[in-house]
Amino acid sequence: MSIDTGPTVTINGTPYALPTDPRTTLLDFLHQNLALFGTKKGCDRGQCGACTVHLDGEAVRSCVLPVSAAAGRAVTTIEAVGQSALGAQVQQAWLDHEVVQCGYCQSGQIMSATALLQRQPAPSDAEIDAGMAGNLCRCATYTRIRAAIKDVDAGGAA
Repeated sequence: MSIDTGPTVTINGTPYALPTDPRTTLLDFLHQNLALFGTKKGCDRGQCGACTVHLDGEAVRSCVLPVSAAAGRAVTTIEAVGQSALGAQVQQAWLDHEVVQCGYCQSGQIMSATALLQRQPAPSDAEIDAGMAGNLCRCATYTRIRAAIKDVDAGGAA
């Protein structure tokens, strides 16, 4: 006989009990409960993209998502995205194209790029622009971000 411990969320492959406070955002849960700090808090309004994580493979803004909305679902953060072949390719492309300047936005950029490439393996410039919309880079490395995305062989990484 198992004991019902309440709703859980799976983060990077490990299930965790959800907090009882309904105001807790997924980002705050990652930081305060799991000490996963790779996902950044930027604007705290879901507009800059620094807090992007995957929820069942889709890019979402964790700073505005209540952790309760992730109940029974799978979350992947920047700490684990490289465990997939595609995520590892995206991370390597970021290094190869020297995308990172200050680095603050880059975990969110990588998460958005990986989700984009998962659904569109060879995106056009317009598809990259649409898929990366809302991910702000104050250092303006957008040209290198686009080149890195185009360099990933997403069809071979799936």
